[in-house]
Amino acid sequence: MYRELDNLISADTTVDSWYDDGCIIASEILSEFSPRDWEQLSSKVLTNSLEWQRKLAYCLDSNCNMYELKILLLLISTKDEELFEICIDTLRSFTTPESKQMILDNPSILHRVNDLLPKAGVAVKKILEEFLMKIHS
Repeated sequence: MYRELDNLISADTTVDSWYDDGCIIASEILSEFSPRDWEQLSSKVLTNSLEWQRKLAYCLDSNCNMYELKILLLLISTKDEELFEICIDTLRSFTTPESKQMILDNPSILHRVNDLLPKAGVAVKKILEEFLMKIHS
């Protein structure tokens, strides 16, 4: 299944095509992942292109499981602001006490969110504020 996901994400598609169809197909593939597939994804996620990582981060909330969360926590260490924002957007779906605690155990995430808030545009600001609200509730 990992190879199928990799091929899908690596395919040259338009932005509209990815967000209309590709991410839905990717979420379906992720829902069928075995522990071995998750291990492969975890070990290779940071070696892929930035665009590949952005596409993956966008669809990593299909099950809100610990595998997805751990991969998002790997990706969120990026210096790329767009990938960071996608990760925060996706992390808003992780609302279990365990998920929240794993996020809170990474204070650099909250620090970076708070640093971005003052200069963020309206849409990103709403995402960041909602993330902070959910993580602290």
